[in-house]
Amino acid sequence: MQPELRQVTTPEEMNHALTVRRRVFIEEQNVPESLEIDAYDADPATSPAALHVVAYVDGRCVATGRLLLDAHEGEYPHVGRVAVLQEERGKGYGSAVMLALQDIARGRGMTGITLAAQLHAIGFYETLGYVVRGDVFLDADIEHRWMDLKF
Repeated sequence: MQPELRQVTTPEEMNHALTVRRRVFIEEQNVPESLEIDAYDADPATSPAALHVVAYVDGRCVATGRLLLDAHEGEYPHVGRVAVLQEERGKGYGSAVMLALQDIARGRGMTGITLAAQLHAIGFYETLGYVVRGDVFLDADIEHRWMDLKF
């Protein structure tokens, strides 16, 4: 089933995105909430530096991700906080969120995207065309590597 993708524009949609992220990052991966939720997660009407996308299936938010317009590693904007509920993985919802974020970036004239991939997710991002760059580093005590996609 194809998800309904939306760019977050309301506090309710932002809460849906945060609910998914809390389940994935805080509950599953034990990331402290103080590291997971930040200033980019404010009311979308007051936070123009970040764009969030949510994916709904049968009215239920199952996946999310965000694009930071003013904070990035290297020359590109930064995609992050990509999360899919555990019971919904493997259904293409993460890819759908990533493609929506990439479309938004292209539509804003950006020439690529960077992201910090957890090591277990590198293969997923490679299927979308991302290329690994640099060494392994820790973020929230989880190993990551930078990856870039040039448009």
